[in-house]
Amino acid sequence: MRTPRVLDLCCGAGGASMGYQQAGFEVVGVDIAEQPNYPFEFHRGDAVEFVAAHGSDFDLIHASWPCQSHSTLTKGTNQGRTYPDLIPAGRAAMLATGRPYVIENVQSAPIRPDLILCGEMFGLAVIRHRVFEVHDFPTLQTPHIAHRGRVAGMRHGRWYEGPYFAVYGQGGGKGTVAQWQTAMGIAWTTDRHEIAEAIPPAYTQHIAEQFLDHHTAVIA
Repeated sequence: MRTPRVLDLCCGAGGASMGYQQAGFEVVGVDIAEQPNYPFEFHRGDAVEFVAAHGSDFDLIHASWPCQSHSTLTKGTNQGRTYPDLIPAGRAAMLATGRPYVIENVQSAPIRPDLILCGEMFGLAVIRHRVFEVHDFPTLQTPHIAHRGRVAGMRHGRWYEGPYFAVYGQGGGKGTVAQWQTAMGIAWTTDRHEIAEAIPPAYTQHIAEQFLDHHTAVIA
C-alpha cells in the first residue's frame, strides 16, 4: 500500500501536519506567510488557489482557515477590528476537489461540529478546544473527560494554580517555552507565536487514524 498524502492548508508551523505525519501520511503544507520552522515540504502561496489547482492530487485535505474573525477576542478585546473569513471560499474549493477533507477552527466558527477535541482527551497539559468539520469519512468522538482544574496563571490580580498552561499571549505567568512545548506535544519550534497558533499534533493523529480505518481501499 502506498503512503497516503495530505495537504495542510494554512499550515503555520505544522502542528496539524505533525499529527498526520505521525499517523503515517506524507504531508505537504501551504501558507500565505513563510514558515521557516515548518518540518515538511512547504509551498508559500494562497491556500484557496493552491487547493483549487492541486487538491485533487491528495488523498485528504486539511485546512485551518484563519479563525480571528470568529474568536472570542474579536468579539471582546479586539472588537471593531476586521479579519479575513476564508471558510466559505475555502470549503467550496475543497468540495470541488472531490476529496475527503477536514476543517479545523475555534468553537465559535461557522463550521459543522462533527468532532470536538480537547487536550485533556489526550493527557495534555493544555485544554485548547477545537471543532472539526469532517467530510466523507466518519470519526470517533473521544469522550470529553472532565477538566482536572484551572488553567494556571494570573487572573484579575490573583494567581491560580492548575494542571494546564495558557498557550497564548505573553503575560500572566503563561509558562516557559519548554512547558508550552510539552503541553502541546510540539518539539520542533521554540517560537512562542508559532506554538500559540498551532493545535496539538495528537488531534490530527487521532483524525488521521480514523481516516485510514475507512479509506484503506482508496490509497491501495
